[in-house]
Amino acid sequence: MIELPSEYIREYYKEYYPDLQNMADDEIDSHYQLHGRDEGRVSSPAALREKFVPIMPIDLPLLEIGPFCNPMIIGENVSYFDVLNGEALRQRAEYLKQTIVQVPEIDYVSDHGDLSIVDREFDAVASSHCVEHQPDLVYHLKQVERILNEVGRHFLIVPDKRYCFDYSLPESNLGEVLQSWHSSLRNHSLGSLIKYRALTTHNVTSRHWANDHYDEGWGGSVETKSTDAIREFVNSGGSYIDVHAWQFTPDTFRFIMRALFDMGLVGLSVERVYDTPWGRNEFTAVLRKTAIAC
Repeated sequence: MIELPSEYIREYYKEYYPDLQNMADDEIDSHYQLHGRDEGRVSSPAALREKFVPIMPIDLPLLEIGPFCNPMIIGENVSYFDVLNGEALRQRAEYLKQTIVQVPEIDYVSDHGDLSIVDREFDAVASSHCVEHQPDLVYHLKQVERILNEVGRHFLIVPDKRYCFDYSLPESNLGEVLQSWHSSLRNHSLGSLIKYRALTTHNVTSRHWANDHYDEGWGGSVETKSTDAIREFVNSGGSYIDVHAWQFTPDTFRFIMRALFDMGLVGLSVERVYDTPWGRNEFTAVLRKTAIAC
């Protein structure tokens, strides 16, 4: 079992930033809590995608969810799950003018992203910018738990709503998560579709970090976009429409995941949640399969 880097490593934080070199240890710790987190200062190597991905155990059976045309992990022990098969992903990549060289063959395909079709266990499950798309977050996490072995880990890279097109949407809360679970949602709700189509903003990460969050008159009026979203929902005939259902920050993600575990709904405990680095729109996290106390 690999040892994960801590969420905050004082020596790493101090070495990374020259302006902290002359501070005492307690001053450095205080600086991180009072200023560093909000400034996006890196306090652990695992907060960076390029340092986080190599931590994943590719020498053991691992399932990557949603690789599309750019899988995080490549190796003989890696299997892939997506909403389209390899050929359909290649066609979509070509349509979007993306490279098709890295499109993998997909071992498990579900057009609704339902992991219940996966018929074996893995030592690790990895996903990048996928968990926020799940209509029923609890159901998805329970399926991840099901396919992990008894000490398996779920490695996630999650968009931080503060630095992407989700900026203008409120952070998701536990009540919404539980409502989706009790409603057994398998498609996104009309509310999620309206929020995604009508209320999101631009997706330029550097502008969000510079507190520049809106474009004047972007994409038409909210009223028009909301009406179009309702029409799209009705015309879909109940078929799946892909949107972001959840808007997370590191703190809200940690709180919701811990609450779901403490309530006994999900047997995945929070092992690490790393803060979002400056200039980036994502944070990293690790959940670990853990027996729920009766």
